[in-house]
Amino acid sequence: MQFDFDRHPDRRQVPGEKWGRYAGRDVLPLWVADMDFSAPPPVLEALRRRLDHGVFGYTDAPPSLAEAVVEGLRRDHDWHIQPEWLVWLPGVVTGFNLACRAVGEAGDSVFTATPVYPPFLTAPENSGRRLVSCALVERNGRWEWDRAAVEAAIEPRTRVFMLCNPHNPVGRAFDREELRWIADLAESRDLVVCSDEIHCGLVLDAARPHLPIAALDERIARRSITLMAPSKTWNIPALYCAFAVIPDAGLRRRYQREMRGIVPHVNVMGLVAAEAAYRHGGPWRAALLDYLRDNRERVLDAVATMPGLRTTRPEATYLAWIDCRDAGLDDPAAFFEAGGVGLSDGRAFGMPGFVRLNFGCSRATLDEALARMRRALTAR
Repeated sequence: MQFDFDRHPDRRQVPGEKWGRYAGRDVLPLWVADMDFSAPPPVLEALRRRLDHGVFGYTDAPPSLAEAVVEGLRRDHDWHIQPEWLVWLPGVVTGFNLACRAVGEAGDSVFTATPVYPPFLTAPENSGRRLVSCALVERNGRWEWDRAAVEAAIEPRTRVFMLCNPHNPVGRAFDREELRWIADLAESRDLVVCSDEIHCGLVLDAARPHLPIAALDERIARRSITLMAPSKTWNIPALYCAFAVIPDAGLRRRYQREMRGIVPHVNVMGLVAAEAAYRHGGPWRAALLDYLRDNRERVLDAVATMPGLRTTRPEATYLAWIDCRDAGLDDPAAFFEAGGVGLSDGRAFGMPGFVRLNFGCSRATLDEALARMRRALTAR
């Protein structure tokens, strides 16, 4: 099947966070993590059929959706789960905030490594927990764990290890050996690993496929909460359908108890879209990955020509994490915004001096944005 990612709807004509931020200004938005592409045709068709039905009463996730997710995880990630392990959620951010609440008690701590998706940094405090962290380190063009620093940061009262894999923003798809180290650390320190794997369908390097940490063995599965959603892979984030995979029945009950009276049911259209994506979205996803691989190369080639900037090769996601510290910019995000490109500020991720660039857009938009960045730097 052929899909045209070079053409996409004009997002300036409808309300939306990404393009709405710069309404009335000549700024290309390459910041928040959603793509500019239309959702896959099977998803749009499923939504039309459900809309034509005309009745939108209270709805739970149907067994057919659970079957589609179970089959999708087996097919795409060689992870064999049971339907009863699934807990439906309106979003992954809800999911890791619940994990902080469900494990331990007020005053305990939660570990994560920076830079990281900003809600990771605020979730512990939302639940009366303390955040403890250390920084990932870049070695030879690859972001890695500073293992000694991680082990030193984890306290006796640390109860949760919050993992982002594939990683937002550095684009790593952590390998088996890295995940094995985290799993062994979790067992030795009696931690629950809450793993945000929302970008699992966007691994760009075939040689480094996504491996869910809970798929390593039963020991780590019993102390894991894995969060996934179709939203990033098939570009349907505002339909608000996600899920947690929690193999341990006791941990699952505690997690569900924290949801009572607070977490709403998933939107019916999100349920419909999710099932269509997992069942029929494979060809679109394959074509998308080819397009994103080319976009990744455009970003890498362009950044290499920009004075004072450097980046690493993302193994997954449609996000590039760009180091601006040698460019002499006091506020890199503001500088590039003034030059006509909206990027995410690294400070929000816990690492000032960086910006995050979303290359999930048409090549025309991306090329123009990269040209604007280069012009801004050389015109100083």
